[in-house]
Amino acid sequence: MSLSERQRILAETIAARDKAESLLAALTEARQVSDKRLSELKLGDQLKKVTGKSSMDNAVAAAQRTVEMLNRALDDFKRDLSQEDLAMAYDPKQ
Repeated sequence: MSLSERQRILAETIAARDKAESLLAALTEARQVSDKRLSELKLGDQLKKVTGKSSMDNAVAAAQRTVEMLNRALDDFKRDLSQEDLAMAYDPKQ
């Protein structure tokens, strides 16, 4: 695999992880807003009553798993690169 291909894979994986982290933050915030609103209205989450988890809980958990998976993939990929390759991947001008 050429360095430019490695750089591309690393950059794309970092971008995907960053996007997943942003989604996770947004979902976490939305869950808090939803929980607060349901509480204000004195309504319960019907799915949570039946399954123990709301659809927002499930979405947050899925986003967390995605971030963790992407972080593991990045760790594995970086472990296979030399220090020089890593430096060039983060600063392609070298």
